[in-house]
Amino acid sequence: MLELLKSPWHWSVAGVMIGLTVPILLILGNKKFGISSSLRHVCAACLPANISFFKYDWKKESWNLFFVVGVFLGGFLAHLFLQNPQDMQVTESTKAVLASYGITDYSQLMPTEIFAWKNLFTLKGFIFFVLGGFMVGFGTRYAGGCTSGHSIMGLANLQLPSLIATISFMVGGFISANVLLPLIFKLL
Repeated sequence: MLELLKSPWHWSVAGVMIGLTVPILLILGNKKFGISSSLRHVCAACLPANISFFKYDWKKESWNLFFVVGVFLGGFLAHLFLQNPQDMQVTESTKAVLASYGITDYSQLMPTEIFAWKNLFTLKGFIFFVLGGFMVGFGTRYAGGCTSGHSIMGLANLQLPSLIATISFMVGGFISANVLLPLIFKLL
């Protein structure tokens, strides 16, 4: 059984399981799925400052904090016990493009040429960690939620703002991968 869990599964299995999360949450009490709102709940619980954004009854949404802790623990346990010893499977055409950026190590989930401790205090680290992290955080707040909230829950509820946000996420991802990333690697 453990070997079955360690082997790669088809992406549709996760898609179906995530997709079933939406109706289950709605049936269990009209709960909304999303991860980014949990940071707001933590801040409202731990920093009871006089900030209007954090003045709400966060305890009504405390189930979301348990959900996020479960996601973290599940990822941690999977990292400890369910690692696939094989390198990541990457198509040859993608390898050729990534090699032109200097990325050739596929032994980890994320490229070690970018996401390594030694890069943390370099220009590359600033761009990918600090600037990238700021853009993700700002974009999540500006869009009123993250990709999971909008693309999974919002689209399932047929919300127009979620459709607009999801289209914007996809367009931004395509531009980042095909325009910004090559430009950043040329400059570095």
